[in-house]
Amino acid sequence: MCNGSIMDKLISFSFPLMISSILQLMFNAVDIIVVGRFSGSQALAAVGSTTALISLFTNLFIGISLGANVLAARYYAAGRDREMSEAVHTAIALALISGVLMAFVGLGASRQALALMGTPDDVIDQSALYMRIYFCGMPFFMLYNYGAAVLRAVGDTKRPLLFLCAAGLANVALDLLLVIVIPLDVAGVAIGTVASQCISCILVLRCLYKSEGSYQLRFSRLTIKAVYLKRIFQVGIPAGIQSTVINFSNVLLQSSVNSFGSTAMAGYTAANNVLGFLYSAINAVTQACMSFTSQNYSVGKQKRMDRVLADCIVLSAGVALVLGIGAYVLGAQILSIYTEETEVIQCGLEILSITTVPYFLCGIMDLIPGALRGMGHSAVPMVLSIIGTVVTRIIWIYVFFPNHRSLYFLFISYPGSWIITILMQAVCFWFVRRKCIRQLQTARA
Repeated sequence: MCNGSIMDKLISFSFPLMISSILQLMFNAVDIIVVGRFSGSQALAAVGSTTALISLFTNLFIGISLGANVLAARYYAAGRDREMSEAVHTAIALALISGVLMAFVGLGASRQALALMGTPDDVIDQSALYMRIYFCGMPFFMLYNYGAAVLRAVGDTKRPLLFLCAAGLANVALDLLLVIVIPLDVAGVAIGTVASQCISCILVLRCLYKSEGSYQLRFSRLTIKAVYLKRIFQVGIPAGIQSTVINFSNVLLQSSVNSFGSTAMAGYTAANNVLGFLYSAINAVTQACMSFTSQNYSVGKQKRMDRVLADCIVLSAGVALVLGIGAYVLGAQILSIYTEETEVIQCGLEILSITTVPYFLCGIMDLIPGALRGMGHSAVPMVLSIIGTVVTRIIWIYVFFPNHRSLYFLFISYPGSWIITILMQAVCFWFVRRKCIRQLQTARA
C-alpha cells in the first residue's frame, strides 16, 4: 500500500472487497427476491420495511469496526507486532459483546420500533417476526465484520470474499428450501440469513486462528484492553455515530414511504436494494482509501496520501457512473426480478429515476471522511456529515415534502444532501490536510 502504482493496488484491493460487499448484500437481496416472487408484495414490504431499522440498530458497532481496521492497519504497517496482536484480540472480544447486546435489543424492541415508524397493520406482524429472527444471528454478524476488518487491515480482501461466496450459496439454498419447499415465508428467509451469517463467522474466525504472525487469533487471549479500546473508539465511535444518525434520516424516509401504503413500501424495498448494490461497490473504494491512507500516514508519505484520495475519487466515480446509468436504463428489467406486480415496479422506477445517475456523488461524499479517518480524524467529518445529510433530509421531509407528496419529490433529498455534504467535507479536508503536513514536518525535524 505504501509503494508502487496506486491505481493498480487500489483496484486489486477494492475489487475483492467490492464483490465481498455485494455478496453480503445478497443475503438481504435473496430474502427480498424470494419473498417477492413466491410470497407476494405484502411479504416483500414486510422484509423491506426492516432494512433501515436494522441498520439503525447495528451501524454504531459496524462503524466501530472501522476503528479496528484503521488501528490494525497502522500497527501492521509499522511492524508493531505486540500492539497488533492485542488490538486484534480486543476487537474480536468487542465484536462478541456488541453482537450479544444487539441480539437482546433487537428481540426486545423490534415491534415497538416498527410501530413508531408507522408500519401498516397488514405487514407489521411479519416485519416483527423477521427482525426478531434476524437479530438472533447478530453475534455471528458482528464477529464476521470485525474479523474481516482485521484481514482487510493487512491487505487480505480475497479470503473474506471466498467466505462470503460459501455463505451466500448456503443462503440461496436455504431461502429456496424454507420458502418454496417448506412454506415458512418471512420466517424462512430470516432463518436462512442467520444460518449463512453463522457460516461466514465460523470461516473468518477459523482463518484468523490458523494465521501466522501478529494477527493470529487465540480465543484464550480474548480480552478488552482499555488502551486499544480507546484507540478503536477514537476513530470508530464518530464513524458509527455518523452512520447511525444518517440512517436515522433513512428511518424517517421509510416512515414517509410507509404513508403511501404497502405497494409503495414494496417498490421502495426493491429500489433500495438496487441502490444498495451501487453503494456496496463505491463503499469498497472508500474502505480502500481509508486503509491506504492509514498505512501511508503511519510512515509519513503525505504526497502519496494525496494521490490515494485523487485516484479513489476517479475509481469510485467511474464505477458509480457505469452502474448508476446501467440501473437507470435497465431499471424496469431489474425490478422485475423482485416482483411481477406492475404497480410495485412503477413505484420503484420513480425512486431509481432520481437516485441512480447522480449516485457517484454519494461515493465522493464518503471518500473525503474516509481519508480523514485514515489520518486519525473522525469527529469533525462526523459532524459535517450529520449536518449535510441528516439535517438536510429532515428539513426536506418535514418542510417541503408535505406540499409535494410524491416518491420522486421525496427522494430528491438524496442528491441534494450529497452535494451539500461534499462541499462542507472538502473545506474540512483542506484544513486537516494542512495540519497533518505541519505535524509530519515537525516529526521529521
